[in-house]
Amino acid sequence: MVKLLKRTYLFLILFFLYAPIVVLAVYSFNASRTSKVWGGFSLQWYVSLFRDSQIMSALYYTLLVAVLACVISTFVGTISAIGIHSMKERSRKVLLNINYLPVINPDIVTGISLMLVFSTLAIKAGLLTMLIAHITFCIPYVILSVLPKLKQMDRNLVEAALDLGATPIYTLRHIVLPEISSGIITGALLAFTLSIDDFVITFFTQGPNSTTMPVKIYSMVKFGVSPVVNAISTIFLVVITLTIVVVTKLERKE
Repeated sequence: MVKLLKRTYLFLILFFLYAPIVVLAVYSFNASRTSKVWGGFSLQWYVSLFRDSQIMSALYYTLLVAVLACVISTFVGTISAIGIHSMKERSRKVLLNINYLPVINPDIVTGISLMLVFSTLAIKAGLLTMLIAHITFCIPYVILSVLPKLKQMDRNLVEAALDLGATPIYTLRHIVLPEISSGIITGALLAFTLSIDDFVITFFTQGPNSTTMPVKIYSMVKFGVSPVVNAISTIFLVVITLTIVVVTKLERKE
């Protein structure tokens, strides 16, 4: 009886979480403009999506910023995590507490703060300011993803390599990075997902000609929900799901 209740409870939780996503994906193929009526299977909203130049421009900037922010924040976050891990305990705790601030800080505070910084430095809002903002809030998550793997790594491996004549760069490339690769991949995926998903910080730091998809969808929803939004969301869902599946299979092979 207890097992049955647990399974029922788990099913209800999963149903509550994923049922709206399934409904959204199904109605992206609805020929009718309203979700109240099923007008038959159709791909017209996907066709409309790829024919809309404004949406394609927003998609371009979304992917461009997400990829650049993912690469840069992963590199900086990994190096920072290695440096923090090698510090003394007191210094490490201070930097970790500082690193937690952007994570627990409300997005609206971070967005307004970055906007004021760019305004004070007379940096015109645009692609550059948006990219800097995304890198800024992605780095702490990469650090938090890599640090646990550094703690699990056998420190004797590094010391043995150095004692045997390996240079610090060689040791980093061939010993440290392979040992923490799963944490780096997790941090990169997290940074990529956070960048694509971000709305608040992007809203305060974007320029007039560098709109991302979340901001574009927000502007579309204000004039009424279009089934094109369902198509956009479904494409993102499929891409992210496939990415997770591929990464999981690669990790299992390793």
